[in-house]
Amino acid sequence: MVKHVILWTLKDELSAEEKATIKQGIKEGLEGLKDKVPGIVDIKVNIHGLSSSNADLMLDSTFETEDALKAYAVHPEHVAVADSKVRPYTKLRSCLDYEV
Repeated sequence: MVKHVILWTLKDELSAEEKATIKQGIKEGLEGLKDKVPGIVDIKVNIHGLSSSNADLMLDSTFETEDALKAYAVHPEHVAVADSKVRPYTKLRSCLDYEV
């Protein structure tokens, strides 16, 4: 199996209320892919980091194989969520993929 972990930082110009709404939308959008994209074993988005955090939210996902992760990256359902709910609002993205 393969873990796919992403940390995002939202754009500075967003208000606290906007950030809360955006984080919830990202969570619902990405977690909603579980039954739409083949190869996803588990997908969770944490939007409630502690004040010591330097990122706004985290994707913690598991895929059956590295090929399943590659297919997810270009799957139309994932691309739609990324293009509408994630990319317009984020300024920084860090990713770590690894085998488990």
